[in-house]
Amino acid sequence: MRTLPDHDLIFHDDQGTQYTSRTFQKALERPGITQSISRPGNLHDNAVVEFFFKTLKRELIKGQAYEDQEETKQEIFKYIEFYYNTKRMHSTLGYMSPRDFERQSA
Repeated sequence: MRTLPDHDLIFHDDQGTQYTSRTFQKALERPGITQSISRPGNLHDNAVVEFFFKTLKRELIKGQAYEDQEETKQEIFKYIEFYYNTKRMHSTLGYMSPRDFERQSA
C-alpha cells in the first residue's frame, strides 16, 4: 500500500465475499481504513465508483484491443496516474484536476 494521507480513509465496496471476509477487514483495520459496504441492490450507494468506471471505459477502453492483462493494467495505471488524477478536469471539483483540488485544499 502506498503512503496514506493524513485524513481518514473510507474503503467503499459492494457485498462481495472477498470484501466481507475477516481477512480483508483486518487488512483495512491495520492502517486505520474504515470500511463502508453498499446496501443490497442499491446502485446509488456506489454511484461515484460506478461513474468512474463508466468514464474509464468510455475514455480509455472502448474500442481498444490490448495484447494481454499486463498491458491492460499498465494502460489503466497510466490513465489514472498521468491523466485522470493530474490533468482531467472534474465538474464536481470546480473544474479542477484531483491533484490541483487536493493541493488547494491542503
